[in-house]
Amino acid sequence: MLADLHNHSCLSPCGSLDLSPRHILERGAARGLKLMALTDHNSSLNCPVFAKLSRKYGIIPVYGMEAATSEEIHVLCLFTNLEACMAFNDFAYSILTPFLNNPEKTGDQVYVDEDDNIEGEVEYYLINPLDLSIDRIGDKVMEYGGIVIPAHVDRPAFSMTSQLGVVVKGPWAALECVRIPPVLDGHSLDTLGFPLTVSSDAHFPEHIGRRSFDLDISAEELLPGGAGTEVDMNVFKRALGRRPRG
Repeated sequence: MLADLHNHSCLSPCGSLDLSPRHILERGAARGLKLMALTDHNSSLNCPVFAKLSRKYGIIPVYGMEAATSEEIHVLCLFTNLEACMAFNDFAYSILTPFLNNPEKTGDQVYVDEDDNIEGEVEYYLINPLDLSIDRIGDKVMEYGGIVIPAHVDRPAFSMTSQLGVVVKGPWAALECVRIPPVLDGHSLDTLGFPLTVSSDAHFPEHIGRRSFDLDISAEELLPGGAGTEVDMNVFKRALGRRPRG
């Protein structure tokens, strides 16, 4: 199954206003994607609409956010249960640096309904870090029933390697890379044997599906309750564990 676990919507201030959940799913389906995650910066407010529309487009949904730790390391926090995701969303917003967003300078942060109508706008600037360190975020997400995948570890900004110099151990379900095998500054990156994925990190419509990956799982295995039901998190984690390792 073709998967992409890193996509931003119009909720992310650096994302295109054209990227409503509906538009993301529409373009993902056109690119042959079968499993997609919606991962805006430090917020999941567009995930409920993403969940409602996903079946229409034949996409199996995963929910979450791209959280920024206190060290400004970006990590994907992923959930298969929407209620758990939204509970973590509320927690994350409560520990977000309380700096007001200025849409004219830093971009709009809007969440929408199923018809792309704006329902509201987030007050605090979502790019700012959470008051949660890299050595705590994995366990915290797991408390809510989710998993963590450190984002773009081979990128020289907002990654483990840019902020810490190396990939560090943790309860990571996988590591996201820009490319496999990952290279940084002309040298192979030590990924400590974690499973590796790539993802689009889509911020604009043309980015959807640009870096998808194969997940060794069938829809029937992933959705034991049938189409339209919740993804089995344990099955999902085992499938990620079969990805190539560094």
